[in-house]
Amino acid sequence: MRPRLVFVHGVGKPREAKTELEEWRAALTVGARAAGHSRKAAELLDGGAVDIHFAYYSDLFLPGAAPDNEAVAPAPAGPDEDEGLRELLLDMVDEHLETPRDDRQAQALRVTRNKLAPTGEEQGPGSLARQVLVGANALFAVPGLRTFGGWISAGAMKRDLHQVRRYLARKETDKAGLSLDRRIRARVATELDPEGPTVVVAHSLGTVVAFETLHAHSAHVPLFVTLGSPLGMRTAVRPRVRPQPVRTPEPVGRWLNFWDRDDFVTGGTELALCIASNGASVAPVSTRVDSDGLNVHPAVRYLAQPAVAGPLIEALDAVTVA
Repeated sequence: MRPRLVFVHGVGKPREAKTELEEWRAALTVGARAAGHSRKAAELLDGGAVDIHFAYYSDLFLPGAAPDNEAVAPAPAGPDEDEGLRELLLDMVDEHLETPRDDRQAQALRVTRNKLAPTGEEQGPGSLARQVLVGANALFAVPGLRTFGGWISAGAMKRDLHQVRRYLARKETDKAGLSLDRRIRARVATELDPEGPTVVVAHSLGTVVAFETLHAHSAHVPLFVTLGSPLGMRTAVRPRVRPQPVRTPEPVGRWLNFWDRDDFVTGGTELALCIASNGASVAPVSTRVDSDGLNVHPAVRYLAQPAVAGPLIEALDAVTVA
């Protein structure tokens, strides 16, 4: 039985799963070569030694994505949703304010925070929505974070972060009573090997989805890799993750978390400080990587890093040999 490698994507517009899988595989191959594993990468990723899957769920955020084509409309925008988005943005800003690049970035982050949560302003109709939009626009002026998520506008950023809020809100259900978050986790679960080992690589919102999915998984996961994860966000994400208290899923034998200081989506750098170990004493180990260029959040930027690809290829090789 071949070991399985499962990629789990993050937020964004609907994508072509097969194309995305090939892009992730190609980026991992680049990183593996840089890590000195050219031959192993060819054997494992191109030679058929590993069964590679891409867990796709973006389409479930669209209206009409429920079973039997039963229309399920996204949660309507309103005060609760605006407050949720503001909370998420404030979490991001506060995390980066703890370790700013320099005084200029710190000042820009403080300005952004004041726009998101102005003091003494009455919360009249539409004021929250305005604050979120103004604050999101202000983020694009933060030095070093100008295109942190690959977004071309504040509106595009709000659209993607809205997916995080919708998943964690767990309010949208289809006519059968299945919530959006359950249907997303079901998609991921079907890609995992129910009996043999599965190495899981998750990105962005996908790290939250994979984390929750693995808590209900029974087969061995020798390595869980999280890239650009928001799991450390202390207010907007971590308290809403299930199950609580937050701990490493029992099937996971090793957890490596990678973050880039210019990746605005990451919440906290050392997940082991806020996520407990499992029964086998496995806790997340965080490593910082640095990508060139402005847009560092995409999964392919992380996978092309030798620090990420090296241990991933080694883990796949070890499982194959075993």
